[in-house]
Amino acid sequence: MKLALLSLVGLVAMGQSPDCSIAPGFVQDGQPRQFDTETLYEYMNGNSEGYFLYGFRSMRGVTCKKGDLKLIVDISTFQSPELAYGMFTGNLDPRLPVVKIGAGGQVTGRKVLFAKGPYLGEIAAEPEGDHATLLHAAALELEKKINGSTDIPMELGWFPKENLQAGSPRLVPQSVLGLRILKRGYLAQYTEGKSFVVTEESAAAATALFAKLKERFPGGSAAKAGDEGYATEDRYLGKMCLFRKGARVAGYTNVPPAADAAAWASQLAARIP
Repeated sequence: MKLALLSLVGLVAMGQSPDCSIAPGFVQDGQPRQFDTETLYEYMNGNSEGYFLYGFRSMRGVTCKKGDLKLIVDISTFQSPELAYGMFTGNLDPRLPVVKIGAGGQVTGRKVLFAKGPYLGEIAAEPEGDHATLLHAAALELEKKINGSTDIPMELGWFPKENLQAGSPRLVPQSVLGLRILKRGYLAQYTEGKSFVVTEESAAAATALFAKLKERFPGGSAAKAGDEGYATEDRYLGKMCLFRKGARVAGYTNVPPAADAAAWASQLAARIP
């Protein structure tokens, strides 16, 4: 029993495998692919760093063929659903809509990608052309074969929608706002200004981070936002108001001179549980 359980855990950890039944008339071309953190760069021609930033663990893929048309199908496993969805939003074209495939998908004439649970599904068509209808249908079939939640990260719902730019908010895997101490968090770009939310392991850790931010941006003053707030200005991030609420550090930067940064920050704080 113990051996069987370990085998099951091992299969789950290895991730899920695609097959060519997702597209009628297509058959497998060549052997299935399998990559991990040590070998992905070979498949990506050295462009694997973006996957690693979002906690890539493994990839399984297969090439399907029908006549001269090929579908390159890959399923990547990430450390968490949040990171898989972050990888998805990090590769979106903000000019195109997000469609309902898993937790979210996007279809072009050449490629479709979507997130579901800790997985990212990708299907590319070769040669190039307008294969959007085929790719969309194939992705819907592939999504059925993948176990996982279709929920989007709750943090996305915390940001006010008014004047929010396309493609925002999104998960930034490191150096939010270009600051190394903000290791990972969500960033939203507005017509005017930016807002962010970073979650720490505990309220104590968030308090320590907030203190470091005040040291990084001296000369400010206390503000009414969250559990503790701080308003100041910076050469690059402009007028800003930062705050801590529980285990989260958040705020607005690049606020227009005539706007009340503390009021903006207070509204964001009220939306964070």
